[in-house]
Amino acid sequence: MISPSHTLSCGHREYDSIQVRRKLYLRFSFFLGVITGSLGMLSLVHTQPLLHDDEGLNAGDEISLKLIMSDQEWLGRRPSNAYWGDLSEHFYYTQKRLGVSIDDLYRASVATEGQATLVTPDHAALESVAGGVWRYDPDSESYSEKVYIRKGDVYHRDIANGQITQLTRTTSSESQPLFLNDGSIGFRRGDQFLVRNLKTGLESEPFPFVFAPDPSEKKIDEAKKQSLLSRQQERVFDSIKRNKKQESLQDEEQRRVRREDPSLPGTPFYLGKDFESGPIALSPSGRHLVMVLLPKKRSKSSKTKMPSWVTRSGDIETRDVRSKVGTPEPFYSKLVLLDQETRKIWEIKVDLLPGISKDPLEQLRVSAKKREENRQQAIEASVSLSAGRNSIATDKPEEPKENESETKSKPRPIQFRSLAFNHDGSALVFQAFSFDNKDRWLASVDLKTGKCRPLHHLHDPAWVNWRHNNYGWSRDGQSLWFQSEETGFSQLYMVSLNNADESQVELPGRIALTQGNFIVTEPQLSVDGKHLYFRANRKHPGQYEIYRTALRGGITQQITNLGGMSSARLSPDGKQLLITHSKSTSPPELFIQPAEPSASAIKRTDTISAAFKRRNWNTPRYVAVPSTHTESLIHSRLYLPSGNRTQKSPAVMFIHGAGYLQNAHQGWSGYAHEFMFHSFLAERGFVVLDMDYRASAGYGRDWRTAIYRHMGSVELEDLRDGVNWLVEHHGVDRGRIGVYGGSYGGFLTLMALFNEPDLFAAGAALRPVTDWAQYNHSYTSRILNTPELDPDAYAKSSPIEFAHGLQKPLLICAPMLDDNVFFQDSVRLIQRLIELEKEDWWIAPYPVEPHGFREPTSWLDEYRRIWDLFGRYL
Repeated sequence: MISPSHTLSCGHREYDSIQVRRKLYLRFSFFLGVITGSLGMLSLVHTQPLLHDDEGLNAGDEISLKLIMSDQEWLGRRPSNAYWGDLSEHFYYTQKRLGVSIDDLYRASVATEGQATLVTPDHAALESVAGGVWRYDPDSESYSEKVYIRKGDVYHRDIANGQITQLTRTTSSESQPLFLNDGSIGFRRGDQFLVRNLKTGLESEPFPFVFAPDPSEKKIDEAKKQSLLSRQQERVFDSIKRNKKQESLQDEEQRRVRREDPSLPGTPFYLGKDFESGPIALSPSGRHLVMVLLPKKRSKSSKTKMPSWVTRSGDIETRDVRSKVGTPEPFYSKLVLLDQETRKIWEIKVDLLPGISKDPLEQLRVSAKKREENRQQAIEASVSLSAGRNSIATDKPEEPKENESETKSKPRPIQFRSLAFNHDGSALVFQAFSFDNKDRWLASVDLKTGKCRPLHHLHDPAWVNWRHNNYGWSRDGQSLWFQSEETGFSQLYMVSLNNADESQVELPGRIALTQGNFIVTEPQLSVDGKHLYFRANRKHPGQYEIYRTALRGGITQQITNLGGMSSARLSPDGKQLLITHSKSTSPPELFIQPAEPSASAIKRTDTISAAFKRRNWNTPRYVAVPSTHTESLIHSRLYLPSGNRTQKSPAVMFIHGAGYLQNAHQGWSGYAHEFMFHSFLAERGFVVLDMDYRASAGYGRDWRTAIYRHMGSVELEDLRDGVNWLVEHHGVDRGRIGVYGGSYGGFLTLMALFNEPDLFAAGAALRPVTDWAQYNHSYTSRILNTPELDPDAYAKSSPIEFAHGLQKPLLICAPMLDDNVFFQDSVRLIQRLIELEKEDWWIAPYPVEPHGFREPTSWLDEYRRIWDLFGRYL
């Protein structure tokens, strides 16, 4: 422990790190609800009196923790959610209202620079809205109409005259607007699609359907099951016979009237009582409706109860939050095609999708089954032994395996994620993913036969990326462009449906539109359909520019040259880009540039505050740390103290969250508080390294999937390489390096302190995952499979299993209203540390905070504690 008179030297400043003439800890007590609602008190060792970050600093423009952690409004109210006006004459963006957590909408002219205009509620319906569906005019190669949803209602806009028409004003929420070939507009209300004729105003329901048995089939079933007595009644009594015939004639007449009277809705499609609707799409031709049928009896997710401690009522209140990994269980859904003309319902069979009947987790399932058998046998043996019975070995005849050959060839259950008709409804494609996350398919459907034709298959033995799955139709509706990570990097491809023969087993040939070891994101088809615009880190992994590639010829051209990070939207007339651009020390602003190579971008907003600009922020250096475990470099942000250093420096390693996230890019970081904290640390003599360890985004498939079935292993190898590099190249004292991070970064902080006790002198784990079996399904099952199937992966990857290795000081900061990483994660680890009799660890709970803190006072308290930890031990 540190003596009361100890003074810490950090670079050129000195701090009294403790000021203690009292014990080296405080006690923080908080109440947790326990059995039957009674309350018990848990006293946890907490931190020392906090260091004041402003001590010894001049007021004015110095960077202080209180300033950094205050409401981020002081940085400036930067534009967000930028989009084009429908006529390409204006652009829009939202901006936080001063002093209030409300976003206002602004409109700015493209032609004239000047102050943007606030859009008031009484004029909002007359303004352009982001999103919607355009009607393309091939003669003029431009858009002629737009249909869109605004606040749950349907609107139509004529581009030629700019006129906006509101088509619905209901308490229902409409969605999925589209243009039909006859000029009508379709949209979804509830489960049903409706069609509005713009000339007559008539609203019709072209595809009524009900989840019930077909009445005619029901009668046939009833007749087959008719009892002897019922048949006798019908045979003996003429009145019963006449009534039955009359009912049949009435039913037939009703069906005939519905068929022949055009003023009435058509006969419903009967889809059975065992299903409910999933994704639905209406064909622009109006002839077809495609729908995913979900079984009503499928396994549902069990929710977790989360208590709220500080409430308006003064009582402890609970709410349902997410389920945990392993739920729900996979289920089989159906994809059906409804044909209005033939009245047929085609079930689209997916048996021939490549690899769908091959189980990539078969060996894990065999092991899991054997493990469960052994467990059951052990239970039976234990019960027999405790009851004093002898365990007699008997040879049981082996039970026949049920349809073993059929089981092996049975298609795996898949999820139909999206359904897309082309512009005239003559073709349909869908995208599907296997429940085990190993496969993705793109396939077309023959609208005449309902047969499925595979177009592309992406298999990944680890998991298919949940990003980079965009696809879309070419303007002629005969080809499909799509993203794929098949080469190890997200690239663009095109496949022609004319090459997809329903009789062929092999996939049709596809054309690579882009190639290289870089990541393609945010593809957008140009208005004339000749190019795909996209965002990519082609020049450097951390630098994102806008490019375009020709659909015919595949020539790729760079459009922007701004450096840093850029994201763009193409204008509706196809001539300009609305760019959101940032650099490491410059939050995002809006720029406009012609959508052509070598054009110049013009800055159109300047929202960053003078208070932020005049601070001396530490501009990170972008470095590539050599790896001792892979040929690839570990791209990182490095913050160095200014001036000459005559002594070895303390250092801090920051670990970003999410795992699959890129933070060593050259734009404004989503970790704004942390960026400013790193400047704060550098100003006080610390070196800071922020690494995009393996698992991070932006570096391709192999970097992403390096953590498959063992999280917290290769990442620590990268962190150790970072530590060694700092010591060798930047004068860092190996014994004075700390580590901190939140969420996934908190998890890795724990894994480092538990498994590599010599690596860091102290660490702060913020909102950390401590046991992956407690986390959500969609994220965790991709990387570790499920706990029942792959328990070893969870045991190797969960910090709570290695808590015995803690030797260095640990601070845990845990929000109590966290519906992402539950507070329970930290509580369980606390109990484990108590039972292990560990010392020098602290817990700081935050009663009103979710996963991402909201209150400036909570931010300040958390980072004062982190600074106190580093100031004391580094």
